[in-house]
Amino acid sequence: MRKATFQRESIEAVTMMTVQPDNADYWRGYRRGLRRARFGERFGTEEEHQRWLKLAESFDESLAERGRGYRDGLLA
Repeated sequence: MRKATFQRESIEAVTMMTVQPDNADYWRGYRRGLRRARFGERFGTEEEHQRWLKLAESFDESLAERGRGYRDGLLA
């Protein structure tokens, strides 16, 4: 991921957390996914990466939102 894309998407995620506080869990996960996409293995271990991906399947909606955000951030 290019630096400019990373910065733009990060700012948008922070803005969305403020504008849509009910969706803050998604945007927190999204920001983490962006960092993983930008910095790769320098940001978190492979084990952490796999745990974040699995969060999307959680029965806890808050955790599931973080996992979905993480996954989407990776694809940004």
